[in-house]
Amino acid sequence: MLKIITKTFQQLTTKELYDILQLRSEVFVVEQDCVYQDIDNKDQKALHVIGFKNEKVVAYTRLFKPGDYFELSSIGRVVVAEKEREHKYGYDIMKASIDAIKTHYNQTKIKISAQCYLKKFYNNLEFFEVGEEYLEDGIPHVGMIKN
Repeated sequence: MLKIITKTFQQLTTKELYDILQLRSEVFVVEQDCVYQDIDNKDQKALHVIGFKNEKVVAYTRLFKPGDYFELSSIGRVVVAEKEREHKYGYDIMKASIDAIKTHYNQTKIKISAQCYLKKFYNNLEFFEVGEEYLEDGIPHVGMIKN
């Protein structure tokens, strides 16, 4: 069972921040073989949605209010540890993120920049493609919006 909490950057403990950055690096840099600057000075503005299993960070997203990343509120850095994906925690962390945007930002319209191979996953969460595919850090992405 996933325990999900939402925190501002200032509320994160040093260990939580370390574990989040480790998970993001493990998946986005190592697993996806993508050299990019993950630490981008945007975490300070974001809300952090963290999924714990047995006290270990296994799922994560970061949220932005309208205007902080896109014109709309947004969810980014969606990640689930490889060994935990069979449990469908991606849906749990995304649903918690959508709820957190409603709660903290009073918004329901959300934009994401999705890796193309995950379109069906996001479609299942009622996100739909807008615009053309594009490369971000060498990986095909597409903009998607949930109304």
